[in-house]
Amino acid sequence: MKIKKGIRFITLKSVGSYINFLSYVRPQKAMELSYALFSQPRIGRLKKEKLPKVLRHTETEIFHHNEHHFQTYIWKGNETKILLVHGWESNASRWKKTLPHLQKSGSTIIAIDAPAHGQSSGKEFNVPLYAEFINKAVEKYQPEIIIGHSIGGAACVYHQYLFPNTSINKMVILGAPSDLKTLIDNYIAMLSLNRKMLPLLETKFINRFNFKLEDFSGQKFASQFTIPGFIAHDTADNIVAFAEGKKIASNWKNSQFVETSGLGHGMHDDELYDKVIEFLFEDAK
Repeated sequence: MKIKKGIRFITLKSVGSYINFLSYVRPQKAMELSYALFSQPRIGRLKKEKLPKVLRHTETEIFHHNEHHFQTYIWKGNETKILLVHGWESNASRWKKTLPHLQKSGSTIIAIDAPAHGQSSGKEFNVPLYAEFINKAVEKYQPEIIIGHSIGGAACVYHQYLFPNTSINKMVILGAPSDLKTLIDNYIAMLSLNRKMLPLLETKFINRFNFKLEDFSGQKFASQFTIPGFIAHDTADNIVAFAEGKKIASNWKNSQFVETSGLGHGMHDDELYDKVIEFLFEDAK
């Protein structure tokens, strides 16, 4: 394991050194390469003939959106619908441990594969496109509840900001980042990129999505929310800093924040799921 980590460290530093070199001689190429590495997942794909067991006996539906298509999986239940939104380099099967808890409520559960993940199309992942996928699913299925993990949680927050008047009336966010600027800063540090790369990446995001890095913030988006929210984050999360979850909760007036310890980024825990169920269905008691 230590050898593999060492090889990965050397590889990252080598890639970073190459991008740094390009930033002086071919800055446009440096910008495109660094963005591609940031936005293209390496794992998380699924093949139809080799689906994880949890996804094999579901109803499925493929949605088309512009040049993209994306996959949904449905576990049939009653009229209450819950939409599940996974994170980076994952797919709909990540909800395997969550499903039994949600199914106790009798609800119909729908999970989505993100852009460039699972059985969905594309090579590039970005939150704006994920939010569009989410909105297509929301329009079709009319879920009352949405649950997002990691960058999937960030996509749920952004979706709610863009489309506040949908069927969704409760949201659960697990281990999600708040600020795109923080993600970019961490990415630059991981590759040891030089000072020229931040403004280059900033330019890329302005041209690609028409927003500055500091403007893309779950903390800012949540300040406009009126639906109830449940935000949980683990103090031992070494993928997304604990402070990110606190940021989202800080501006979300109708929300509760749950601090966990020892769960890591995965956030799988029976006690936590019991709290989620209580939050989602407390009105039904």
